[in-house]
Amino acid sequence: MAVGRSAALKVDWAKIGTSLGLKGQTAAALAAFKKRNDDARRKVQLLSDAPQTVNFESYRSQLKNQAVVDQIESHFKSFKPATYDVSRQIKAIEAFEAQAVKNAEETKGLVDKELGDLEKTLKNIEEARPFEDLTVDEVVAARPDIDERTTQLVSKGRWAVPGYKEKFGDLSVL
Repeated sequence: MAVGRSAALKVDWAKIGTSLGLKGQTAAALAAFKKRNDDARRKVQLLSDAPQTVNFESYRSQLKNQAVVDQIESHFKSFKPATYDVSRQIKAIEAFEAQAVKNAEETKGLVDKELGDLEKTLKNIEEARPFEDLTVDEVVAARPDIDERTTQLVSKGRWAVPGYKEKFGDLSVL
């Protein structure tokens, strides 16, 4: 129990969320778990600080009816706290932990994939030649759909790109 308590005190909750890059449902679940953990720790601290012994001699000296104090003392000494089966709660915690780990792994996979895509894009940008140096053949090789669209427009007798004049203005006056 003391080992678990000391390990729980060493958890840096803020660092967990930021270092794993948790967002959305996973971050909310972690925050809710932290709140429950803090509440439970606070309750345990309050209960452990509360006095656990009763001074029956003090009550005997203050009360005239000694039989009541004797009866309460006998009930107090014979009292055995109820034990509860916490296996259900432990299973719920383990299920939550498994779900949190699964969500974290999914998030990590998505982030890794996105980082890979961004690195490829950055490499393409760094290695790309300036637009002014490109030839029509190179543009068509990179984007064959441009050539197909141009062929389609020319076959229909359209020599202007739709929306060009609205966007860039009519330069034929110059």
